[in-house]
Amino acid sequence: MSTVSSSNSSGDEPNKKPGVNSEESSHLLEATENGAKYGSRQAVKIIKTPVNDSANANARPQDQENLLGNMVHTSTENRSNTFPQYVAALAAAGGAFAAGTLLGWTSPAETDIVNEGNAYGFHVSSEQYSWVSSFMTLGAACVCIPIGFLINFIGRKWTMLLLVAPFVLGWALLIWAQNVIMMYIARFILGIAGGAFCVTAPMYTGEIAQKDIRGTLGSFFQLMITIGILFVYGIGAGLKVFWMSIVCGILPIIFGVIFFFMPESPTYLVSKNRSESAVKSIQWLRGTEYDYRPELEELHQTDQEIRKNKVNVLAALARPVTIKALCISLGLMFFQQLSGINAVIFYSEAIFEDANTGISSSMSTILIGVMQVVATFVSTMVVDKLGRRILLLASGAVMALSTTAIGVYFFMKDRNADSVENLGWLPVASLCIFMIMFSIGYGPVPWLMMGELFATDIKGFAGSIAGTINWVLAFIVTKTFKNLNESLGSGGTFWLFAGVTLVGVVFVFLAVPETKGKSLNEIQMELGGKRNASTMQPANGEPK
Repeated sequence: MSTVSSSNSSGDEPNKKPGVNSEESSHLLEATENGAKYGSRQAVKIIKTPVNDSANANARPQDQENLLGNMVHTSTENRSNTFPQYVAALAAAGGAFAAGTLLGWTSPAETDIVNEGNAYGFHVSSEQYSWVSSFMTLGAACVCIPIGFLINFIGRKWTMLLLVAPFVLGWALLIWAQNVIMMYIARFILGIAGGAFCVTAPMYTGEIAQKDIRGTLGSFFQLMITIGILFVYGIGAGLKVFWMSIVCGILPIIFGVIFFFMPESPTYLVSKNRSESAVKSIQWLRGTEYDYRPELEELHQTDQEIRKNKVNVLAALARPVTIKALCISLGLMFFQQLSGINAVIFYSEAIFEDANTGISSSMSTILIGVMQVVATFVSTMVVDKLGRRILLLASGAVMALSTTAIGVYFFMKDRNADSVENLGWLPVASLCIFMIMFSIGYGPVPWLMMGELFATDIKGFAGSIAGTINWVLAFIVTKTFKNLNESLGSGGTFWLFAGVTLVGVVFVFLAVPETKGKSLNEIQMELGGKRNASTMQPANGEPK
């Protein structure tokens, strides 16, 4: 605020620009800085309402142009420190790391539990083990809606800290299970903890991050899930299931200790009229030299608007903006789960064996985990540069081609195994490309956008609905995959997934908005059909 206003208030009257006094210059500069950082709604409002109408009327266009140029030049003056935001986002994603271990646990554990049958001292059939795997998705589906209310009641931070308890309890029951029923209960409880994190962590990250790095920080969630999966694949190759489970059970405790020192979401604190705590949170996240007042003012304005138009959950869900956001989020979750990701992972070991690569089954799963981690990391680097839409469109198109190629391979193999004797490279290459493209687009982006699309007053509940649908679909696809194989054949099943993925590409092209570089308020305005708030007007009130 100081560069322009101090030069104009130095007492040198002849050097003042005609028609633009120091007070107006200061107001305009502050408005532009606020708008550039937080969505420009305040900036638009202030610039559209000149401080001195008579002065504006006499202002020359060139002077106004110079003033706006000065504002653009100095709009980066109120810089914030982004490093603490990365720390908080990574700490929150520690819960995703723990969730990744329970997702990946079933693959290395199957050898000890089913194939060798001596891990627990009691027999577990293949059918029973499939339910051990699936109960996790049922637990996740059941918790998503209740957790939406808890998030708004005790806050994002304390909700995630509270989830350490079911994590530890679930792993303890799984480690010392005495029968299959205990394993079912353990996996169900672990699913509750993991599913709740899938709702809470993206919301927390979306609310603590500035808009220019929100995409990168939001992608940490999926990145840490893939790292968690890779971690359990790695330790599972060298440890028995008992010790592997103990290591996994320690991870949520480590997360809780680290995340305890992270701040609560400023958005939540403002909604609870805890402005002093919100200021401390903003300063922790942005740095003590950061001017928190513009951000705090916008948070208060948004909260006041929500309170003024406060309605019950059903009425909030019935708002056109919420319906549109919910359709987009549910659509992305639907196409994520029906892209064939579970089928590809299920067939990964068979694909590597058919290709005669000489890679063991445990090493093939580790290789897949490495590809997921690397590709998801690439996604975190480019999501705020390329945008969400382009990643979804590119990944969907390439994934459809990959599953089509895998379908061709298995179709030919089912008809004549000799015909694919020299085509082992085809499914391996298609598998690798599929996993890379899924991890770049359809893996992280639907969860990222879930934290961006909904208004604050309905975000917890609507995000919970999206999370519930995702886990229900995961359960349905997992349990019906065998039936699809029997009725359609392996080739036909992969072609079905390819067709659904192509429909998903069309859906993204027609319905999904680009949220890159937009504040949460701007996204709501765009979903509501209003002109983008960042389209500012110059000081004379004429359209740009």
